[in-house]
Amino acid sequence: MNRLEGSCFCGKLRIEVELTEPPGAYAPRACDCAFCRKHGAAYVSDAAGALRIRYADPQALIRYRQGSGQAEFLMCRECGVLVAVCLEDSGQRFGAVNAQALADAASFAPALSVSPRELDPDAKRARWKNLWFPGVSLEKA
Repeated sequence: MNRLEGSCFCGKLRIEVELTEPPGAYAPRACDCAFCRKHGAAYVSDAAGALRIRYADPQALIRYRQGSGQAEFLMCRECGVLVAVCLEDSGQRFGAVNAQALADAASFAPALSVSPRELDPDAKRARWKNLWFPGVSLEKA
């Protein structure tokens, strides 16, 4: 496994990612919705990898829903950085990390534009469950 670490700008939200391939094998997916574009987000995930998100203070974590309302965007209340997006389904949390929040962001392949908003809600959920990290850990540090 290839382990990467990162955080929001102020460090109140920390992320750890385990990828099955070297970072250069992954092209972050830049969602073309207005919300993700305004945050400069491009997401990386690995359905066979792992994502852990830790916070020292629960108040530092903002959970925000927009668009279809199915996904929950995780942002820092202090510095505003969008670190990840998650989906809860059947008691399991799936997620993708904003590559820009990782210390090794430049080691990924160039980002590809994607348009999840063109998918119906069921197709979105199926796509996310197939592509995103399963069993995402969101815990107090």
